[in-house]
Amino acid sequence: MIRLGSLAGYAFSGPRVLGGWTPPARPGVYAILYKPDPESKPETYAVIYVGHADDLAAEGFPFTHRRARCWTQRAGSKWKVHIAFLEVPGGNRPHREMITNELVAVYHPFCNEQQYDNAWRDEWIGEYSDAPNTAPLPPHRRDGP
Repeated sequence: MIRLGSLAGYAFSGPRVLGGWTPPARPGVYAILYKPDPESKPETYAVIYVGHADDLAAEGFPFTHRRARCWTQRAGSKWKVHIAFLEVPGGNRPHREMITNELVAVYHPFCNEQQYDNAWRDEWIGEYSDAPNTAPLPPHRRDGP
């Protein structure tokens, strides 16, 4: 298991070598990884692609996926490309897309054509300034009407 996402919120199965992986015929989110420094940091992976599919078995794994060439070039060999995947219980396509977009914004994977920024800009939501303080409420009177 590897945890990915903001605050490492998603528990992905894997990572495992992509070349020996048989994808399940189920929907999911997947991350393509490689080890940038396998000698001194053998447990450290870099995310180079994130995607999602309605059927992982039909996605073109291991190496007929349209971005597989980029993965192999980045990793240095097809045997150095790893995959981790997430089944999203009850997750429909928009939910998988949201997770994928979040992961792209967090990791900026080299092989993803579309990149997202996870920063907010003032012009999107407006500037915030503290509300003016109001005077304290008067004391509650117990003598009633």
